Amino acid sequence: QTHHMAFTSAASRHLRTLRPCVRSSDVKRLLTRHAAMSGAVASPASVQSFIDDMNRKYEQMHKSYEDNFWSTKMSLAGNSSEDLARTKTEYESFLGDPKQLAAVREMMQQPDLSDDQVKTLKIFERTFQCYIIEDAAAVALKEKLNTLEAELAEARNKLNLGYTDPQDGAFKKASSVQLRNTMRVAPDEATRRACYEGARAIGPFVAEKFIEIVKVRNRLARALGYIDFYDYKVTGAEGFGKVRLFEIMDDLEAKTRPIMEAARTALMADKGPDALQPWNQSFALAGETEKALDPYFPFEDAVDVWARTFAALGIDYKGATMTLDLCDRDLKYSNGFCHWPQVAWIKPSGERVPSRANFTSLATPNQMGSGRTALVTLLHEGGHAAHFANIEQPSPFFGQERAPFSVATAENQSMYLDSYSNDAAWLGRYARDKHGNVVPWSVVEQRIKAAHPYEVFQLRAMLAVPYFEKALYEMPEEQLSVDSVLALADRIESEIQGGLSPRPLMSVPHILADESSCYYHGYVLAEMSVHHTRSYFKTKYGYLVDNKAIGKDLQESYWKPGNSEMFLDMVEKLTGRPLSADAWVAELKEPTEKLLESERADYEAAVKAGPAVPPGTEPDLGMRVILAHGDEVIADSADKGLAAACETFKGWVAKAFPPKE
Repeated sequence: QTHHMAFTSAASRHLRTLRPCVRSSDVKRLLTRHAAMSGAVASPASVQSFIDDMNRKYEQMHKSYEDNFWSTKMSLAGNSSEDLARTKTEYESFLGDPKQLAAVREMMQQPDLSDDQVKTLKIFERTFQCYIIEDAAAVALKEKLNTLEAELAEARNKLNLGYTDPQDGAFKKASSVQLRNTMRVAPDEATRRACYEGARAIGPFVAEKFIEIVKVRNRLARALGYIDFYDYKVTGAEGFGKVRLFEIMDDLEAKTRPIMEAARTALMADKGPDALQPWNQSFALAGETEKALDPYFPFEDAVDVWARTFAALGIDYKGATMTLDLCDRDLKYSNGFCHWPQVAWIKPSGERVPSRANFTSLATPNQMGSGRTALVTLLHEGGHAAHFANIEQPSPFFGQERAPFSVATAENQSMYLDSYSNDAAWLGRYARDKHGNVVPWSVVEQRIKAAHPYEVFQLRAMLAVPYFEKALYEMPEEQLSVDSVLALADRIESEIQGGLSPRPLMSVPHILADESSCYYHGYVLAEMSVHHTRSYFKTKYGYLVDNKAIGKDLQESYWKPGNSEMFLDMVEKLTGRPLSADAWVAELKEPTEKLLESERADYEAAVKAGPAVPPGTEPDLGMRVILAHGDEVIADSADKGLAAACETFKGWVAKAFPPKE
């Protein structure tokens, strides 16, 4: 089934204001030249052949690049950073070929086109506009960037990251995720500080190579007529520029600054001034709570709990295949992600092409807190996979995760679904220890009391990344140096978060890679939409957990369109009102005692009802799941089902990561 794009008058006005990703004068000149070369009128059949050929070429390029991306990031046997750079250049050369845009524009002028043909040609046009680079110097800059970014990624993957144990002076290797987890749970302050210093070591290590990338990124963006690289990236992804974006960001920043300042004052009064130190803050907020919650999030159960949670929401992956590589190891990329070598789409015959997803996290199963971290990552990245598996459009161009796909649209889905892990209504159903005992209300209450007054800290930490990247790309090139960039990161942390951050800005992996640089604002917009959407669903249905109607609504309104609709229009279409920060700010301001009252009622009802898909039940997700560890295949749901694969995975975890003494 395909869906034709029908814009409301408001959406039409929004589309007319979109800044093109390539200058119109260049396109007109290109088209005039191409039109002079061809005066033939194509038939609808030949137009369809053109579309089919374009779809085939795109799939081939996309898959080749993504397969290399996965093998390199996972450090699989035979991986090659040279092949990654080559396939990325080939992929982007295809998307940036002016002849492709000219041919698309010619086809758009043909008579008797079907609705799907018009719709598909428009997304071809919109996509190519985001990548067209006619200037030879700019093309050379882009190719140079691909090489520089691949070199930095390879160097970063080989960084001997970790911390010096203050107890014995030995260096202990640890990923950035492990360092943050240890800061959150280690009772010894010296250990937490050592982990913080380990995380801060990433900045000086990457800075020199990164500065060269920043310079070239800005040169490229300005050569294409943009203010800077941030303006270039946000315009391509969201359809509006940096100036409009930071009008939204500045409004949120101003509304939440007083809440942040009050929260820092309260934390200092409650836990002492040392609680505000970056290595102490996470522990002060979650140390004891994390210990209390940990038994109710066994790592080995995380895949099963995620699958049952989604099945109870009616989420169907439409025949997709997903490879999960969940555990940390040497040389593995230090951030969770989910990418799609095969994009879901609908062929002209009506045949669905199911997606194939690669999903990774960095869990250390025998480390305290790893089970909850893994579960939240599964909900988040699994949300991405559900979104892209359910796109139903007549071309794979509607489901590529790069521009012109909105960052906010993509993150909205994953962040909405990972928000369930904090709900008492979910905890009362799914948070259980190895013996099946439900997490007690006293632990849930402890978590709410410890976390709710300080939730603004997470918002401000999210805001810090786009404000840092904005300032970074606005810095004059001659002022860029290792010292100036590191100082800028510290200054933004202090200005936005009130002090140095437990997660140093230069340790955030998104800022380094092309596909995720100038991206983090999408998390902020998406989180705003999460609260906006949750408020709508609560009003409409009265409850969120184990509600199959919500899965259907997400599929119909947020997932099927792919990038055929703009983020702000999509949110307004589902919820009936424009996106605003009101619901988010209102939740931050809600008194803790009032929240405890409503959450306890939800918890008690949840314990009484139990999960809609009980433990031991085969969760129906309509998907094949492969559980892997690098080149090793641990289990495959195609053999005996997902429940059996989860049991095999549990046995593997017990052997590979025995409990610490």
